[in-house]
Amino acid sequence: MQSILDAINEWIKEILIGAINGNLSTMFGDVNEKVGTIAAEVGQTPQGWNANIFSMIQTLSENVIVPIAGLVITYVLCYELISMVTEKNNMHDVDTSMFFKWVFKAFVAVYLVTHTFDITMAVFDMAQHVVSGAAGGVIGGSTEIDVAAALASMQDGLDAMEIPELLLLVMETSLVSLCMKIMSVLITVILYGRMIEIYLYCSVSPIPFATMTNREWGQIGNNYLKSLFAIGFQGFLIMICVGIYAVLVNNMIIADNLHSAIFSLAAYTVILCFSLFKSGALAKSIFSAH
Repeated sequence: MQSILDAINEWIKEILIGAINGNLSTMFGDVNEKVGTIAAEVGQTPQGWNANIFSMIQTLSENVIVPIAGLVITYVLCYELISMVTEKNNMHDVDTSMFFKWVFKAFVAVYLVTHTFDITMAVFDMAQHVVSGAAGGVIGGSTEIDVAAALASMQDGLDAMEIPELLLLVMETSLVSLCMKIMSVLITVILYGRMIEIYLYCSVSPIPFATMTNREWGQIGNNYLKSLFAIGFQGFLIMICVGIYAVLVNNMIIADNLHSAIFSLAAYTVILCFSLFKSGALAKSIFSAH
């Protein structure tokens, strides 16, 4: 009779351990997948992420925003010409060089507006090169979790547990696995939101570029350019967050207490999500963009 009870006990334990291994395998697999997904998404340029959206934004910018930028240039140049004249005592202290300066400013302003997309794409191409270097050289290969080795290191601890503790562990792993999937969705929202923000920035780029040559209005264009660099290099900060997260998860696997390790994984995922939310504000702070 005792042997039958022992056999039933072992059978139940095997089922529970199998469920735990399945949940852990899913969790660690999600970590690897999310690290790879973030690296791939952040490393995309606006034209590479979605060619159709990029084409639409470029068409709107060139056909709708550039004419408005032309009006802005006209206003800014007229305002600057009037300011130059009044500053020179209503033409009594005329310096002909100032008109050459004014013409040069007009040429630069027109050139910036007509080449706005080239300039903005150059900024994002440079940022993409930095992100790709981080993803391929540092983060992509060295932080991937070996799922088989992780499960093998936990197997002895699982075998030593009794049914009640295994049941608790099944519920914990199921809960954490669900939470990680929710966090995965939030991370995807953050990544897609960043790309949409980039497209929005690109769509109106001719207007702030039209103000850059003016002394008083130039702060609009300068701040816009700083914001472009900030949102571009936000991708690099995101890659650093992902790298830190993956390293922490790798170190957590060798923990003796499985309950602590599982909830540590959940905590690290929450921290990753929070860090990604803050990356945009941090990038703008670094580049003094507002």
